[in-house]
This record gives sequence, C-alpha cells and structure tokens, in this order.
Amino acid sequence: MFNCVHHIAIIASDYQKSRAFYTEILGFRIVREVWRAQRQSWKCDIAVGDMQIELFSFPTPPTRPTQPEAAGLRHLAFSVEHMQEAVAHLEQSGIVCEPVRTDPYTGKLFTFFSDPDGLPLELYQI
Repeated sequence: MFNCVHHIAIIASDYQKSRAFYTEILGFRIVREVWRAQRQSWKCDIAVGDMQIELFSFPTPPTRPTQPEAAGLRHLAFSVEHMQEAVAHLEQSGIVCEPVRTDPYTGKLFTFFSDPDGLPLELYQI
C-alpha cells in the first residue's frame, strides 16, 4: 500500500541560499521551479535519488523552535558511498560537519551537519 517516501518539504528563510545549498553544494537536480504569485512563494522540486525535496519560500516564516531532540521530525539523512570524500566536499564548501562516528548497531559511518536554516542533516554510509 505505501511504497516509499515521495518528498520532504522544507521552508527556507533565504530561498536562493537554500536552493544553492541543495543544488550546488549537495549536487541534487532541479526537477521544476515555479513562482506561486498568490502565495508570494517559490516552490522548487529537487530530485534526491528516487524521492524529492520540495523547497519553499514564504515571506516571513517562523524560525525552527528546537534542536533535533524534540518531538517530531528529527533530521533528514542522505546516503553516501564514500564518507570521507563527502565530508571533505562539504568542508571545502564551508559546511561544518560533526566528527564522523560509527553506528554501534550497523558498523556504518555517519555524521551530522546543517542546512542554511539549521535543519539537521545526516550523511550515512551505505
């Protein structure tokens, strides 16, 4: 009945900065981008493997109230084949990553970093 995650929606405080982060730094592909005049809002569909990120702009969105340990969506994780290469790429782009750790249950490497609005993101080695 339910197959997979289709998309995740993110509201950016600085649309152009977040658009560049997800497409230029993380390297995801824009599927479509539209200006929604009635909402004074951009909507950009960004392909991430078999799913999408819907990136939105709104005139004055409230800031994120808490760090990831509150109830609700904790973080968004992206799979990578080569952890050190991915971390080096992010750091060369000025993105700060936490120290790489090993998942005690799977033995896989992972680390956390943030998008321009402080949304917690994770890299998880496949």
